[in-house]
Amino acid sequence: MEITKKTIDEIDWSKEEENMRLVEAIFFISGRFLSMQDLISLSNLNSLVIKESIEKIKEKYQKENSAIEIVERDNLWKMDVKQEYHNIINKIATGSIEFSKAEQETLAIIAYKQPIKQSIIIKIRGNKAYDHVHKFIQLDLIKAKKEGHTNILTLSEEFYDYFNVSDENKNPLKEETSSDEEED
Repeated sequence: MEITKKTIDEIDWSKEEENMRLVEAIFFISGRFLSMQDLISLSNLNSLVIKESIEKIKEKYQKENSAIEIVERDNLWKMDVKQEYHNIINKIATGSIEFSKAEQETLAIIAYKQPIKQSIIIKIRGNKAYDHVHKFIQLDLIKAKKEGHTNILTLSEEFYDYFNVSDENKNPLKEETSSDEEED
C-alpha cells in the first residue's frame, strides 16, 4: 500500500475524531466540572489535543443546535444541558415535578443564611423542614455537619452545579442587608 498525503490526512482526521469522542465520553460520564489535569489523567492526551477536542465538541453541538453544551468556568469544563432546558431537567433529577413551594422556601433560607443551624430552620419552617433537609442532603444540595444536638447546614458544590449558579462566594442580598444595617 502506498502512503500518500491523502492517506496521512485521513489517519490524522480519524485520530482527531477518536480523541474528540474520548473527551466527549469523559464529560458525559463525569457529570461534573473537570480541570485540565483531570482530563489529561483520564484521557492520556496532552492539553493541546484536549483543548482542540473541546473546541470541536462545542462546534459540533452548535452546528447540530444540540440541547447539550460544554460549559467553561474558571478553567474547568463540564458537559451540561443548555439553560433553557434546566427546568425540565430539574424536574426529572428530583424525581418529582419540582420542589414544593415549602421545600423551595426552606432551601432559600438555607442558601441565604448559611451556615445555619438545622434547629433554627425547624423553628422558622416547622417540623416538616426535617423532611426537606433530609431530601436536600440526599440530593447532595446541602451539607450537614454535626454540632452538639443539631447540624450546621451549608450549601454543597452540587447546589451550585445543580442550579447553575456560578459565584458561590457572593450573595448580593446579604451585601444589601449588611450595608442597610450599617446605615441604621
